[in-house]
Amino acid sequence: MDKFELEKRTKQFALRIIAFAATLPLSKTGAIIEYQLVKAGTSVGANYREANRGESRADFIHKIGIVEKECSETCYWLEICDEGHLGDVEQLKWLLQESSELLAIFTSIGKSTKSNRAHA
Repeated sequence: MDKFELEKRTKQFALRIIAFAATLPLSKTGAIIEYQLVKAGTSVGANYREANRGESRADFIHKIGIVEKECSETCYWLEICDEGHLGDVEQLKWLLQESSELLAIFTSIGKSTKSNRAHA
């Protein structure tokens, strides 16, 4: 998967996060979770796009670290929704799988980029 395909994938992920968030309960707690989830979930793609346009290898590595953290936070909020039985179950199932895959991808990118930097 090249960087442009991954950018498209993270954008689709963000759009599906937004759609899922709309299924959360209309309560104070639901609003807080919705805010946190949408903030973190949309940040994955935005920060990945920014990383691809970084000014240096060090800048790329730093921004990929941010992407990894935002993806991990998204996983956390999705797990809260899952364990709290919040939101649409089918959408949530897909998002849990996709967030886990994206986290693995970005963790791998970060590790390999750091390793390549150390050997350069």
